[in-house]
Amino acid sequence: MNIDIFSDTVCPWCFIGKRRLERALAERPDVAPTVRWRTFQLNPQMPEEGMDRQRYLALKFGGAARAQELYDTIRKVGDSEGIAFRFDAIARTPNTVQSHRLLRFAEGQGRDAAVSEILFRAYFLDGQDIGDAAVLTAVAEEAGIDPGATAEFLSSDELMQDVLAEDRFARRLGIAGVPCFIVDGKYALSGAQEPEAFYPIFDMAAQDQTLASTTAG
Repeated sequence: MNIDIFSDTVCPWCFIGKRRLERALAERPDVAPTVRWRTFQLNPQMPEEGMDRQRYLALKFGGAARAQELYDTIRKVGDSEGIAFRFDAIARTPNTVQSHRLLRFAEGQGRDAAVSEILFRAYFLDGQDIGDAAVLTAVAEEAGIDPGATAEFLSSDELMQDVLAEDRFARRLGIAGVPCFIVDGKYALSGAQEPEAFYPIFDMAAQDQTLASTTAG
């Protein structure tokens, strides 16, 4: 079974959705999927250097007060999933292209699962600028990836077009918000839904696999 997660590294609901998928998989140990992180940019027009957080909140939500209302809700949901969001620690909203490139780089080394977790923690718990090459290099090193190789990769344009093309592909699929989980290229679940929402999709995918093996035999 393959699960493609269209996500952005600055999306709090994607962090929550990750936790809920993990809980769903823990409840269904018979399911052992290959999980792949896929690119979606919540702010595709974000300047390459990112933006001051307060300015971003003013442009996106009309100001910090309205953003506070929204984030209070997210913080409560996060608490229920063991995520202690620290939105107050975030000083800068980054352009996320480089973090998506890092995920692609890590995928080639089998370390994308670790990198995705560390990226979310770095941004939402520690308020780090995950658009910064030094921060991303440290994230990769924590995940067990050689920092020299990471720095060299980030200074290049390698995989840049792949990442941008994947973002465009997501929009052509009709994805307008994330997280969006696509199982075996057929079944989609949109949003950070409760673990129980995954079970019927797991069952349908398993039935497909059983049918395919029976037909082939």
